[in-house]
Amino acid sequence: MELSCKSEYALLALLELSLNYDKGEPVQIRQIASQQNIPDRYLEQLLATLRRAGFVKSQRGAKGGYLLAQAPWNVLLLDIVNCIEGLEKKDNAGDAVLTTERQVVRGLWQSVQAAAQEVLSAHTLQDLVEQRNAKHQVDLMYYI
Repeated sequence: MELSCKSEYALLALLELSLNYDKGEPVQIRQIASQQNIPDRYLEQLLATLRRAGFVKSQRGAKGGYLLAQAPWNVLLLDIVNCIEGLEKKDNAGDAVLTTERQVVRGLWQSVQAAAQEVLSAHTLQDLVEQRNAKHQVDLMYYI
């Protein structure tokens, strides 16, 4: 089980905006795309989705770009992933018979999803910033 490319790109973009949060200046799409190696067009679509959901705000003009709409410590990773992936529930109406085997498999999958939700709900964008900064410090020490 892997994080979808869409969610990974959204988290990377929001991490980049979080790193610039204290500056209070908008970050342009091309900067985020370049820094995080995300295709520009795809990033535009993701940021539009995140803007509509209230995670980011946009600023037009020559010095325009995107900013976090709220502090990174107030943004749960679960909320971001739910925004990007959606919250659709599988419709079981098409199942003719819910066999014992199917019940067992679904029960297991529900446990996996609950565990993933628990982890994502326990972390914020600020946690990603802190982990990134700690890793960056270790990497710098390695090269000295």
